[in-house]
Amino acid sequence: MSARKQEEKRESNNDFFQNVYDVVRLIPAGRATSYGAIASYLGSKRGARQVGWAMGSSYNVPNIPAHRVVNKEGVLTARQLFETPTTMQEKLEAEGVEVKDDQIQNWNKYFWDPEKELT
Repeated sequence: MSARKQEEKRESNNDFFQNVYDVVRLIPAGRATSYGAIASYLGSKRGARQVGWAMGSSYNVPNIPAHRVVNKEGVLTARQLFETPTTMQEKLEAEGVEVKDDQIQNWNKYFWDPEKELT
């Protein structure tokens, strides 16, 4: 790949990552969403993994509530990326979200769908 194409790809990824962060900042306290829901909202239905990559560097950034992003079944798959393995759960529970065995209980109750909420 040429240097120019590599730079274009990097810029495209940076734009996508910024869009992911913008959506994550809109998730209300006490709610959670999935990587796939964010990807779908951003027009990349198969981009859940790319959303995960974007989130990978944001788990300890104060203005990005990364603890509110989980897998499609409500499982806290990124818990090991936080300060401690229980930080993600503690933050969700502090907002009133029920978590048991690293999974959000009553997932449908807490699921925030950006396609419905932001259109």
